[in-house]
Amino acid sequence: MVKVLIADNNFLSRIGLELLVGELHGLTIVPTVSGDFKALQHQIKISKPDLLVLDYPSIGITTTDFLNWLPTLKSLKVILISEPLSFSDYQNLLNSSLHACLLKECGKEEILEAFNAVLNNLNFICGKIIKLTSKTSKSGVLNSYIKNIQCDGILLTPRERHIIICISEGLSNKQIAHKLHLSPHTVATHRKNIFNKLDVNNTAGVVMFAVKNNLLKTQVELHWQ
Repeated sequence: MVKVLIADNNFLSRIGLELLVGELHGLTIVPTVSGDFKALQHQIKISKPDLLVLDYPSIGITTTDFLNWLPTLKSLKVILISEPLSFSDYQNLLNSSLHACLLKECGKEEILEAFNAVLNNLNFICGKIIKLTSKTSKSGVLNSYIKNIQCDGILLTPRERHIIICISEGLSNKQIAHKLHLSPHTVATHRKNIFNKLDVNNTAGVVMFAVKNNLLKTQVELHWQ
């Protein structure tokens, strides 16, 4: 069993993540942390988790302190799920050993994709963070990810392009179906075909394709620090 430690001072966030983790086979939750940094360090020491899911600002850790602490965790996989951070914070985080980076407003499907990616030794960045940092990141990290998405010669129908945009906006299959007046089953079929055409395994790959091909014309409205 993979032991998961959740560290978040927001009660609803903790409960939601516990329910989500409960849907994944082979995972078990160790006692959660809702205190400060010392409480988190203590819980890691006694529980020895395999996966840490945290919102470090909520437990009083600065980005600088988190980045300094991250390398000491060695084999512990780390998923960050937080409120929006600054551009510079994301640039530094994406150059670190962090395994996944998401926003609390991300949908269930995307969060589950992140868990599955990390458990399979892959990194994951949520679509909204990709969109909001790809144009400003000087690190080259996102640009290198985007270049790995092969899109030359791919034929997409107008419907598939619409669905790609909806996926990039963080909409679930049900929300896309409502917006485009389709059945959820039809959307799921289109989604599967899109993943196959783009040769990607998750939502982040679809968003990278959309960014590279300038399909996203609107800026996501978030309040940055």
